[in-house]
Amino acid sequence: MDPLDELLYAVRANGSVLGTPALSADSALRFTDGAALTLCAPLRGEGWLLVNGETVHLKPGDTAIVRGPEPFVFTTSLDTTAEPVDVRCDGTVGADHPGGTVLLAGAYYVRQEMPRRLVRGLPAVMVVAEDLDCSPLRAYIEGALAVGRLGRQVSLDRLMDWLMVCTLRDWFDLNSPRWHTALSDEVIGPVLQAMHHSPADPWTLASLAEVASVSRTTLARRFTELTGESPLGYLTDLRMTLAADLLAEPGSSVGAVARRIGYADAFSFSAAFKRERGISPSNLSQPAGV
Repeated sequence: MDPLDELLYAVRANGSVLGTPALSADSALRFTDGAALTLCAPLRGEGWLLVNGETVHLKPGDTAIVRGPEPFVFTTSLDTTAEPVDVRCDGTVGADHPGGTVLLAGAYYVRQEMPRRLVRGLPAVMVVAEDLDCSPLRAYIEGALAVGRLGRQVSLDRLMDWLMVCTLRDWFDLNSPRWHTALSDEVIGPVLQAMHHSPADPWTLASLAEVASVSRTTLARRFTELTGESPLGYLTDLRMTLAADLLAEPGSSVGAVARRIGYADAFSFSAAFKRERGISPSNLSQPAGV
């Protein structure tokens, strides 16, 4: 599974909120879910996101993703004097204001270390315009809501999952962060794929260079240029990130996790994990039944 698929696989809506029938022309909502990612899509009307001092205009049809966990504000007017109302993505907010803004929003908690590692590299706000691939799905959700076909929260959440995946895919196609650019590189891409597919293999700089069909010097230079890390430094961080997820599973043991990520014994793994993460892996392992 490549890094982007790991991120897309991990995002699941943990609640959606619908500003409906419509928000007034001077509404301001402060989202306080503390989610890793929040999707905001004005189904009708426009609005502005206020995120970490940045102001982002959302036109009708735009879909935005806000990186958390800090609170942020959605407002229907930059001139409003209304105090923002604290909301969470767990229901319906707003009163009936015909002609106002209808907002769809969903909170996504990314609990695994592997995808969280990727989320940290994303910008504070990502916006996808209405003319890209997610537009038909938006139109379907809006039409279904209009005729009352999405009465169950779970139905809306699953459609929000689909909309999030489509929006992230569209955004990555237009704005590749460093690690996504590296994944598409003809030299580094196969190396990243190999490490993510088989992190426990006894990789060396020489064996990774064979995967890329280049010299060790060329691999080291290009890998560092595209990812900001050395190949073996990236591999170590990848293994420790995977280990953190495995240790959180019920019934995990330090020895079993060590073997799954390529260490011969628990002692060498524990030393490496504590050196990289500053904590003993035994403090993270979960006994059966937890």
